[in-house]
Amino acid sequence: MSEPIFPKLALIGIGLIGGSIALGARKWGLAGHVAVSTRTEKTLARGRELGIGDSWHLDPNDAVRDADCVILSIPVGSSGEVTEAIAKSLKPGAIISDVGSVKSSVVKMMQPHVPAGVHLVPGHPVAGTEFSGPDAAFAEVYQNRWCILTPPEGTDSQAVEKMIAFWRGLGANVDTMTPRHHDLVLAITSHVPHLIAYNIVGTAAHLEEVTESEVMKFSAGGFRDFTRIASSDPTMWRDIFLYNRDAVLEMLGRFTEDLTALQRLVRFGEGDQLFDYFTRTRAIRRGIIEAGQETPLPDFGRRVVEEKKS
Repeated sequence: MSEPIFPKLALIGIGLIGGSIALGARKWGLAGHVAVSTRTEKTLARGRELGIGDSWHLDPNDAVRDADCVILSIPVGSSGEVTEAIAKSLKPGAIISDVGSVKSSVVKMMQPHVPAGVHLVPGHPVAGTEFSGPDAAFAEVYQNRWCILTPPEGTDSQAVEKMIAFWRGLGANVDTMTPRHHDLVLAITSHVPHLIAYNIVGTAAHLEEVTESEVMKFSAGGFRDFTRIASSDPTMWRDIFLYNRDAVLEMLGRFTEDLTALQRLVRFGEGDQLFDYFTRTRAIRRGIIEAGQETPLPDFGRRVVEEKKS
């Protein structure tokens, strides 16, 4: 068996993402010791029961002491505060990273508190489910998914290569890009779709002509899948929209323009143009399946997730 990439890995937060990192790191021998820390005794105790980690700490400083890599798996709005709190306990040469869906704001919040000699390599695994908490974690969640790393300019190349190797060890494909480009890409592929989902579900809830029981009873595939997206963790998504505001508003403006154009096609009965539009968008779906980022099964691949967790 090869040597672990990190003799000691520390995880601050063991929900779906952090817990899955811990389970994967242990399963595939990527870390010699996995120390975890959470804010509450209840979550920490549950992590211990589930075997998420090798040591468990309420004080994050105890978890990160002597760690070779520290990964924050917390709401993005807490990134700066937590980095400042653990800074004094980070050893020289350590790598500190995160899993947030926003990168420009996270770099701005974390970087001022990172001690000299410690390497900041922010990351974002584009993976997960609508479930949260340590019970939702499973080691295979990153298999054939993408992890995006956004190291600031001048970051030590060996530190970046270690993080690339670590995420590949978890089964992920890895790409690197600037924080700003990441935020634009994720605004259109993740953040705006979530905002639309929250809006559609909220609109249905406020329709006076349609009762709540009818919404529940007659939920067709499209609406049902919007409710799946809209059931994601409220704290996480609140922070994403607050801290990726500029990119989200830029992409939302483009979406609004395109929606208005589509509205005109419907209003004036432009059937040929609607058919051409739907044909182009259907090809995107096929491309995602061919890239291995989705399955042709119904229900957005939920059966695959359930099989992995069982």
